[in-house]
Amino acid sequence: MTSAPADFELTMDELRAVARYAVESAEAVLPVFEAGNPEDPRPRAAVDAAREFVNGARRTRLQRITALDAHRAARQAATEAEQLAARAAGDAAAAAYLHPLAKATQVGHILRAAACAARVAELQADGDPAAGLDSIERARLRATPVVVDVLSRYPAAPFGRSRVARLMTALDEGLRK
Repeated sequence: MTSAPADFELTMDELRAVARYAVESAEAVLPVFEAGNPEDPRPRAAVDAAREFVNGARRTRLQRITALDAHRAARQAATEAEQLAARAAGDAAAAAYLHPLAKATQVGHILRAAACAARVAELQADGDPAAGLDSIERARLRATPVVVDVLSRYPAAPFGRSRVARLMTALDEGLRK
C-alpha cells in the first residue's frame, strides 16, 4: 500500500493529542446518543478505540472500523442530537488517522467533534446559539498547545452552511488567534 506524500510531519504524540481533544468532545455527548439508542454499541466502541490509541495503544484498523461504524449509527439515529453525538464518536476514532496533508478538509478531523458537541449543546438549550458558542469557547480553552500547533499546519477550516460547519469555523478562528 502506498501513501500520498506528506506536506509536513505528524508524530504519534501529536496524533494522540489531537485524538484526545476529539475524544473529550465525543465523551461529553455520547450519553445523548446512548439515551436514545441503548442497544447500539457502535459510537461507544469508537470512543473506546480512540481512547485506547490516546492511552498509548498502536493505531490499528480498529480505529478506522469503529469510526465508520459510528458514522453509520449517526445516519440511523432518530434525532439531530443523537446523530451529532454518534458523528462526534466517529470523528474521535478517525482522528488517529489525521493525514499530514495541507488541506482544509483535514481540519474536520481535529475540530468537528467539538463542533458537533457545540451543536448538541444548542439543541439541548432549545436551539439557543449562545449555548453553542459557550461550548466552542470551552473547547477553545481546552485545546493544548500541541493541538493548536498541529492545527496551524493546515489551512483554515472550510466554510460551510450547516450550523456545525459554522461552529467549526468559529472554533478554528478562535484557536488561530
